[in-house]
Amino acid sequence: MKEGDKLTVTDGKGFFYPCTLLQAHPKHCIVSIDEEIPRPKSWDFTLHIAFAPTKNIDRIEWFAEKATELGVDRFSPLLCRFSERKELKGERVEKIVVSAMKQSQQAVMPIIDPMIPFRQFVENPFTGRKFIAHCRPDPNKMALAKTCRKGEDALILIGPEGDFSEEEVQQALDLGFEPVSLGENRLRTETASLLACHTIHVLNAR
Repeated sequence: MKEGDKLTVTDGKGFFYPCTLLQAHPKHCIVSIDEEIPRPKSWDFTLHIAFAPTKNIDRIEWFAEKATELGVDRFSPLLCRFSERKELKGERVEKIVVSAMKQSQQAVMPIIDPMIPFRQFVENPFTGRKFIAHCRPDPNKMALAKTCRKGEDALILIGPEGDFSEEEVQQALDLGFEPVSLGENRLRTETASLLACHTIHVLNAR
């Protein structure tokens, strides 16, 4: 780009700013803000995905990118008993989320939490519906698509490749999480997480 060109930037907090480029440089630039345009998120509910990151970082990044494009408010990486990945450096994931936000023409940046132990996370308050998608036999488990209702805030727990432990499932249920199914097939963590995002958005598009 050259001086005088027009561009649009965002603050990640719900605003677009059409600008004029005053000074161009490979590593930085100076612009003048021509206008401030409110751009709230396009959905009227809160979608919070808490997931156990996979050992393969590429799969985590793929999920973060695609979920951001679909629309999610918050990511919370979980440290579970059977987690393959014990730590997660969020800088690269954040860059991918920022890029996906801009590519999908959104102006609200999803929150990316530091990794947190499962037992600690589920103790945190949440005002909407709370779901845990686990693979263990459970007569009370229903399909997420039949459980969640339009307009409801939703928090969904997605476990590691080895699933949640029996103790983790029981702790979540004791704290008000509802058991849900994402289908008959055994899904990878990132696939299950993205399917949960898509399901919630489809329910709210009706």
